[in-house]
Amino acid sequence: MSQSLNLPTLDTLTQELAAIQQTGSRRIALLGSRHVPIMHQQLIEMMSYALVLAGNRLVTSGATGTNSAAIKGAMRADPNLLTVILPQSLELQPRESQEQLKQVMNLVIKSENDSLSLGDASAICNREIITRSQQLICFAFHHSDTLLKTCEEAEEKRKIVTLFYFD
Repeated sequence: MSQSLNLPTLDTLTQELAAIQQTGSRRIALLGSRHVPIMHQQLIEMMSYALVLAGNRLVTSGATGTNSAAIKGAMRADPNLLTVILPQSLELQPRESQEQLKQVMNLVIKSENDSLSLGDASAICNREIITRSQQLICFAFHHSDTLLKTCEEAEEKRKIVTLFYFD
């Protein structure tokens, strides 16, 4: 029985080699599920802290879970290197996120998407985050349709994608 392997293309390998050799900072998108165990949130926070401490610019969204942990770590390292793009108005964000988001210096609010469902607004927001980034780090479940589609779109745009599954 033959199985199809997802082998990296020469183009992907070339991009990864260039990223490894790059000594300057990168623009990294960090996205993920809202439903994340506390221990995973702590790991994501440490990762974002380390990425920003190393001089990378971090771009994320404003949801609870993964994105909140990424914001927390980046804010500790250097708030100037963090950009948060909200899919909708600040008032439509989860109440527990609003106080944290008010502290973000580079906050982009997409209130024009308020009439859309959260899923549709998030998909549009994720596309913008990918456009502003060179690389995507994503934390998802196998059923996280919006996030998985974002990863596919990032790969189509020839971004380096690192996808971690919680399940």
